[in-house]
Amino acid sequence: MTLTTPPPATVTEHITTAGVPVRRRRKATPGRVLLYGVLTAGAVVSLFPLYWLVVMASNSTSDIYTTPPTFVPGPRLFDNIGAVFSRIDFAGSLLNTVIVACSVTFLVLVFDSLAAFAFAKFEFPLRRTLFTITLVTFMLPMQLAVIPQFITMTNLGWVGQLQALIVPAAANAFGIFWLRQYMVASIPDELMDASVLDGAGFFRQWFTVCLPLIRPGLGFLGIFTFIAAWNDYLWPLVVMTNPNQVTLQVAMAQLNTAFGQDYGMVMAGALLAVLPLLIVFLIGARQFIGDIAKGAIK
Repeated sequence: MTLTTPPPATVTEHITTAGVPVRRRRKATPGRVLLYGVLTAGAVVSLFPLYWLVVMASNSTSDIYTTPPTFVPGPRLFDNIGAVFSRIDFAGSLLNTVIVACSVTFLVLVFDSLAAFAFAKFEFPLRRTLFTITLVTFMLPMQLAVIPQFITMTNLGWVGQLQALIVPAAANAFGIFWLRQYMVASIPDELMDASVLDGAGFFRQWFTVCLPLIRPGLGFLGIFTFIAAWNDYLWPLVVMTNPNQVTLQVAMAQLNTAFGQDYGMVMAGALLAVLPLLIVFLIGARQFIGDIAKGAIK
């Protein structure tokens, strides 16, 4: 009879204590302590501007300028928020911004993924030339397009309307480049050949084969596009001549210029404007990281 010695337990194996499975803890080495210390310090440094925004939004202007500065939230947060709603149409501008940001994000994900799918997985005349032209437009500063876009919106009669903010941003070169590179690395050609044998056309391949495999890339592009559309200031300032249709960033700029001495009120408005971005980032980042983890496990 031969006795075999079981291999030593690893840190990921479960041991049993009184019939209850317990995961063995990792030993706290100096390197691990240093790593977690650096990560904790980085998290504190990253979150401090948000905390400082809360502190300023909850204090008066005189409290903000005290020396040494106060690092404790004050009692005037709701008073400053009420002042923001009384000075500008915050709810209306917030609604306009939500409509624009959500519409732009949806259209960018659809059109950029379609264009990237064609560039990545199909052969057609002048494919490389068209992709190069797309990259060239990505390298040009956006300020160069302000005057031509404004003339186009004027000819269409869209000046002062929300479609003037949505339609020009419905596709962008960065999203096409990003998704094209992601598809080249993530979608095997054999899978495309199999879908062709199954009788799938272009749109069916895009919807049933391409989109499920590039969800992390779509998640990143969606977060990036939503934040960019939410924070856009120059183009809405130029084209939104109707004061009832301004977006949040333009309304906040009006608050800053008209009532610039009340910095507590201005910071309260900035805090309200950044909260939806934090919610979108937390929801989107969770999905983005979860999809990456699933792909790594597979």
